[in-house]
Amino acid sequence: MENKIHRQFFLIAAVSIIASLLLTMGVFYKRFQDQVAYDLKTFGQVLLETQGWEKAGEIADEEDIRITLIEEDGTVSIDSEADVSEMENHNDRPEVIEARENGEATMVRNSSTFSDTTEYYYAMRLDDGRVLRVSREVSSVSSIFFETLPLILALVICIMILAVVISRMLTHSIMEPINELASNIDHMQDVKIYKELVPFVNTIQQQHENIIRQSKMRQDFTANVTHELKTPLTSISGYSELIETGMASESDIKHFAHEIHKSSARLLTTINDIIRLSELDSEGHELYDKVDLYEIAKDALPSLEVSAKKYQVSVYLHGQSEIINASEERMIELISNLVDNAIRYNKPNGRVDITVDHDEQGTYLSVKDNGIGIPKRYHDRIFERFYRVDKSRSKATGGTGLGLAIVKHIVLNHQAVLSIDSEEGKGTEIVVHFKKK
Repeated sequence: MENKIHRQFFLIAAVSIIASLLLTMGVFYKRFQDQVAYDLKTFGQVLLETQGWEKAGEIADEEDIRITLIEEDGTVSIDSEADVSEMENHNDRPEVIEARENGEATMVRNSSTFSDTTEYYYAMRLDDGRVLRVSREVSSVSSIFFETLPLILALVICIMILAVVISRMLTHSIMEPINELASNIDHMQDVKIYKELVPFVNTIQQQHENIIRQSKMRQDFTANVTHELKTPLTSISGYSELIETGMASESDIKHFAHEIHKSSARLLTTINDIIRLSELDSEGHELYDKVDLYEIAKDALPSLEVSAKKYQVSVYLHGQSEIINASEERMIELISNLVDNAIRYNKPNGRVDITVDHDEQGTYLSVKDNGIGIPKRYHDRIFERFYRVDKSRSKATGGTGLGLAIVKHIVLNHQAVLSIDSEEGKGTEIVVHFKKK
């Protein structure tokens, strides 16, 4: 990046210098031409007033100007540099023709940039019909350029050296905070940066923290999965080994078989929930259909009756028909997990109220129970994978600790908002708000 900045700065400096020099030379040469033409005109008018024809040669040498006096028939009567007897008729010269027609004329000849000199002519018509012409031979633009080329090159070299030095200083000042950030990514807050980098640094820092957090979550998830799978597998292996070696009595075999069945069912449930979470992680933004959330909740109730009777909990549905854009399968899963969780962590003769309605924020689903409740300090963690507030009760009820994690994923995939209100010993209410379309 530093080399790229150097190259760009060097290129900009070079183009700027060349463009400035060409523009300056163009303006200078144009002003120079105007000045030469003005001097010739002034000199011609002064010479006309003095009528010093006999001293034309002497005056011309002093002023480095050629003086020519052309008669009415085109013959040259006076010329400060040439023998008039050998000069040809001048009535065909452009400046003479224009002077006879307009009273005066200014002309430039041999102005090609490849010639060494350029001639400037000023001609004026006199009252007696003659034409006075004054001219000066000056260096051409190419000649001036080559004469000043060493000075120009020296100036360009000095400017380019200065540009390189400034480029390195600027690049260093720009890159220093970035290099420090790269080497102190874990302590970005200690690096002094300029204000333009603040949004970039904040984004990088947030992404870095997210990566660390996700890495820790993956490590915790792996450890939790290992533990959750190892416990029932150990139980299954132990009981089956007792049966296989004949150490179990006839009366114990039935009990061991029950424990093996229970552990395998728990293992299967855990594996299914892990697979489900993995599927939700890999799903992108689905194309949802219009579904009736109230009807979905109504259809999900029969499958929850067995669990409700087992824990002596009554389940009630309230509200009205509400149409949302969602996946019907995911909504069944969402409601089932929320209600099943409310049943498992309830009290005997407790109740669970499901409400589907709408408010100013949009359609909402509320699952409220009057069970054991959750202490406020655990509210932010209950949606983590395998997190259990009461581990002994969760295992006793067969919970995997993944139900609310699945709920959170479904809510996020539907761009909904999840909130919880719970108090220990008084119950819990979880509300999912679906945004207005």
